[in-house]
Amino acid sequence: MIRDARERGRSLAVFFLAVGPELFRDLEDAGLVEPGEPARERAQDEWECFALYACVRGLVAAGGFGLETVDAVDSLHEAVAERWGLEGADPERLAARRARVAARYAEYGEIGQAAGKNAALASRRLAEAAARHMAGPSSPAPELVETVGALHDALAEGAAEAVRRAGHDGTPEG
Repeated sequence: MIRDARERGRSLAVFFLAVGPELFRDLEDAGLVEPGEPARERAQDEWECFALYACVRGLVAAGGFGLETVDAVDSLHEAVAERWGLEGADPERLAARRARVAARYAEYGEIGQAAGKNAALASRRLAEAAARHMAGPSSPAPELVETVGALHDALAEGAAEAVRRAGHDGTPEG
């Protein structure tokens, strides 16, 4: 594991920025994302929040709760926001993106707390919430809930493993 918490977060940002969009494409390829704008954009924005939350869960799983993990999470978010800015997002869109992530984190945190120590219940409710946001005004298909939940859990596990195995140069080991 990278000893410097800030570097750990930046390393995980690289992982998130590579893997998150690929998993969204998998959802699209499976026919689970409504094609056409604005439905596709909404689903992508919501997946981005859920995938980022999975990476935070991975950081916590790998490093436990503590000040170092808080620093790593902050660094992860800073690196991701920096990348978003480099992608040419205007300040208003960037602020909206950050606000959406904060709102989802608050919602997902409440879901986790309500589920207590029942990890299966928490995972299921998190998947249902994310799928509802992705589906927008229509009800999410059960396949979307199941797949989004499985991808989220796998991403959290992958993030934790990437953090644990990260090389001393700050890049995840393959």
